[in-house]
Amino acid sequence: MIAYLQPIEQLFEANANAENAKSMKAYLKDHFEYFGIKSTERRELQKQFLADHGLPKPFDPVVFRTLWKADQREFQMFGLDLLRKQAKKAQENDLSLIEELIITKSWWDTVDGLSSWVCGPYFLKFPQKVRPVTDAWAVSENMWLRRASILFQLGYKEKTDTKVLTGHIELNLGSKEFFINKAIGWALREYGKTNPEFVRDYVKRMEVQMHTLSVREALKNL
Repeated sequence: MIAYLQPIEQLFEANANAENAKSMKAYLKDHFEYFGIKSTERRELQKQFLADHGLPKPFDPVVFRTLWKADQREFQMFGLDLLRKQAKKAQENDLSLIEELIITKSWWDTVDGLSSWVCGPYFLKFPQKVRPVTDAWAVSENMWLRRASILFQLGYKEKTDTKVLTGHIELNLGSKEFFINKAIGWALREYGKTNPEFVRDYVKRMEVQMHTLSVREALKNL
């Protein structure tokens, strides 16, 4: 662990809970190890650490690669919270690091946050990157990049580019991946809070091609 991160490592180790770790590991299908620190407590420890040591340089690849290489999932969650705080400070060339983190130790808990909290602000700041990058993600062999291409506009509301959204959805229709079909429904449901008529009409038109999970999720609140 690099010097900057050693104090947070010590805080996590001092507050480890073996019973919590067992259940948290099971919740994420045994993909990751845990200290067993629940999110509320973890964020208090992070707040303590940041008060003493401050934020790292925005999008410092050494810091974030170190956090993503660490065994316990709390390190990646800490990294995600740091990235969320720094999202508006992203520079254009930070995209390569963001993409690297999406495809590293991937699961919904990191990918969804990276998609909406980090990619979302990034693409608003650098709109010229949207089509070349997210269009490529939408057809990537990496399922998590495809999920990110569908979810990055989650918080856009009126700024949502529906051509991008529906284009990426349609490139992934027919997928058997739960996380893709869930993302399609979630993205439409979220945009339905802004433009319910658009979502109802779109789902009606595409329903035959959509997975039932996507349809159910999209129309849940409409």
